[in-house]
Amino acid sequence: MNTLPALSPAAAAALKKWHDMIAKNDLSDLESIVADEAVFRSPVANTPYPGKKVVCIVLRGATKVFQDFVYHRELYDSENSVCLEFAARVGDKELKGIDLVKFGGDGKIVAFEVMVRPLTGVMALGEAMKGSVGSAIKAALDERATA
Repeated sequence: MNTLPALSPAAAAALKKWHDMIAKNDLSDLESIVADEAVFRSPVANTPYPGKKVVCIVLRGATKVFQDFVYHRELYDSENSVCLEFAARVGDKELKGIDLVKFGGDGKIVAFEVMVRPLTGVMALGEAMKGSVGSAIKAALDERATA
């Protein structure tokens, strides 16, 4: 019989904290579970967004634009990574997606990648995120580039 992979205790604690924050719609403590070198990969951008500040801006923005957001399933691997399947709505567009989350040795998020379908949902999400946090993302990326 094969043993199912499990997250490290630190990663499991961070994932639990993430789920608690999502359930309460309160990401005020998000920085505590995101690594300084974290990277976010968006379903609507070709270039990854590097750094804790930008990752936190994007994740907080997503919680503002998603409606009826719910996680359905979790899949783990032996590399301290988890795949979180979700459903949500942006305006009148229903969508499904996955969050691919990788944790570092200290349990903090080092990579967060989102994939979404269908195309109409991706387009609605991109427009909503641009309106919600587009300028904040640009400012954080510009600040990082000049640091």
